[in-house]
Amino acid sequence: MVRLRESEVILRLCIVFLLILTSVLIGFDSQTKDIAYIHKKVTFRYLFALEIELYINVVVAAYNIVQLGFGWYGVAQKTSNSKWLSYLLDQTAVYVVFAGVSAAAQHSLLVVTGSRELQWMKWCSKFTRFCFQIGSAIILNYIAAMLMIILSFISAFSLFRLYSPKRYFQFKSSS
Repeated sequence: MVRLRESEVILRLCIVFLLILTSVLIGFDSQTKDIAYIHKKVTFRYLFALEIELYINVVVAAYNIVQLGFGWYGVAQKTSNSKWLSYLLDQTAVYVVFAGVSAAAQHSLLVVTGSRELQWMKWCSKFTRFCFQIGSAIILNYIAAMLMIILSFISAFSLFRLYSPKRYFQFKSSS
């Protein structure tokens, strides 16, 4: 059980690091170009999905820091209710991060390819550094989502190991 707890702490630290790194990459990304005598600056705020993804990353990183704090100060999850809450919050965090990064990737793909029907120009031919930085942030965010899936498996294991395999929703210790 100690190794499982250590691996959970390491995973949460890696997730927090990746989410904060992704937030920094998205938040501080901007590029300025002069296009036909017009001074054009592109930031993440032009892509609404990236702005939402930034907020999602900050909230989920804060949630993982709180979970690390509970583990650090010995607030052990001894009751099944707290384990259920942790499991459900871990699941929700995974789904929200994965949905947010998928929406950001789809929106960023529109920036790469452009859309004649929507009158959306290709940004990456003019703002290459911006596109590379956003692309790397999306890849790091997908890695964080995969680590969160593994963390969710650990959370599920620590919850469902309390229950008897023979009796439906009965604890192992109860007869």
